[in-house]
Amino acid sequence: MAVPAIELKGISKAFGPVQANKDISISVMPGTIHGIIGENGAGKSTLMSILYGFYKADAGEVFISGQKTQIPDSQAAIAAGIGMVFQHFKLVENFSVLENIVLGAEDGWKLGPSLTKARKILKSLSDEYELKVDPDAIIEDIGVGMQQRVEILKALYRQANILILDEPTGVLTPAEADQLFRILGRLKEEGKTIVLITHKLREIMDITDTVSVMRRGEMTATVKTAETSPEQLAELMVGRKVLLRVDKKPPQTGKVILDVQNLRVVDDKGVERLRGIDLQVRAGEILGIAGVAGNGQSELLEVLGGYADGTGNITVNGQALDLTGKLSDGQSRRAAGIAHVPEDRQREGLIMDYAAWENTAFGYHHDPAYQSGMLMDNAAIRADTEAKMERFDVRPPNPKLAAKNFSGGNQQKIVLAREIERNPDLLLIGQPTRGVDIGAIEFIHQQIVALRDQGKAILLVSVELEEVLSLADRIAVMFDGRIMGERLPNDTDEKELGLLMAGMTGEAA
Repeated sequence: MAVPAIELKGISKAFGPVQANKDISISVMPGTIHGIIGENGAGKSTLMSILYGFYKADAGEVFISGQKTQIPDSQAAIAAGIGMVFQHFKLVENFSVLENIVLGAEDGWKLGPSLTKARKILKSLSDEYELKVDPDAIIEDIGVGMQQRVEILKALYRQANILILDEPTGVLTPAEADQLFRILGRLKEEGKTIVLITHKLREIMDITDTVSVMRRGEMTATVKTAETSPEQLAELMVGRKVLLRVDKKPPQTGKVILDVQNLRVVDDKGVERLRGIDLQVRAGEILGIAGVAGNGQSELLEVLGGYADGTGNITVNGQALDLTGKLSDGQSRRAAGIAHVPEDRQREGLIMDYAAWENTAFGYHHDPAYQSGMLMDNAAIRADTEAKMERFDVRPPNPKLAAKNFSGGNQQKIVLAREIERNPDLLLIGQPTRGVDIGAIEFIHQQIVALRDQGKAILLVSVELEEVLSLADRIAVMFDGRIMGERLPNDTDEKELGLLMAGMTGEAA
């Protein structure tokens, strides 16, 4: 039998009282693509960080190609033939592709010879693995798909035989993701070993040979991908059956709640981020906004939410919203019947050092139910938070716990509970399940659909195309600050939406 490319035996790692990894053993065979899945906090990233030398295990052994190997830091990992492509790329944006590839791997104090050598090797690697890039392009001038290729080339330039990829498709269009998978297939054919960390079960089923499932810091199963199913993997991850599809009835739409006409936004650098947006959302429907991050979706939510200026006309229930200056703020939006679950819960939705009960009052602290004379009634807020935590299954259900001590999924539930329970006419929700595990995703989707069924209007922004197709009643695709087209979920597919997301319209799409 072949010797495993990677073998971890009895790996344990604790951070204070939290046991991130507990006696984990795993073997990854050479020339295969091995998936690792699990809920948030399951210990996947910790395990791979130990393999890449970011963390030192409290116990256990690492074997690379059958040899026991000490990996105290990332330099040792690279020397052992391990490369890692992070979810957030580690590139110097104002450097060229070639300079980024050489950085940290120079042959000497003279840079010229290193660059000359690297250019030759880069061309060879690009041809061999179909990783075409312009070596002289500046990183900030190329797209995220191309930047990801640079990260892969960096690892290959350092002679990596083992590649770890952490959530590699999170910022890619469907076409870019397909191209990445073709590249990974080519690397596998050339004998490279690939470890893929992802929460997308469809990707696991499409690309991997073997998949390992982690739950609460332990390895619960390793199975051949061809012998399992998404439903079985989800159950192994969560410990119960999970509904993978969104169960919803056809929408019962009513009057127009949100009407946006010719909305434009120019940022502080003079760049036009929104270029004449027109859209409507009716009562009882979910309008999904699809698109690769950075194409104006964030600016759209910011203007609608009242914390960015714009020009144009926006009405909610027929009442015009102020788009510039003194009257444009979150408080005025809430008064107009708008609730907002922002894209970044930690920076915009919560104050991480504050307790859960304090966070559930933010933005609504003037509510008479929270007042006691001239002071806030903290006991009433805590009691209200306890009730919200029970209804939204927040774990642990402790209102006094700081927001930073909850998992990402439970942080999102706190924000959702605060906004949804205000009975808004319009809910703005950005990236509803970003960084959220599969069990919490199911719950969050149910809450969004329940609000729609109550006759509320929902504007949903997500970079997860599968999520938009499942949740939305109508889909608008954004590219470069414009709406490229609208589609009904039953009349389109990921391929067509992916073309629109890449800026192709009409006959071209």
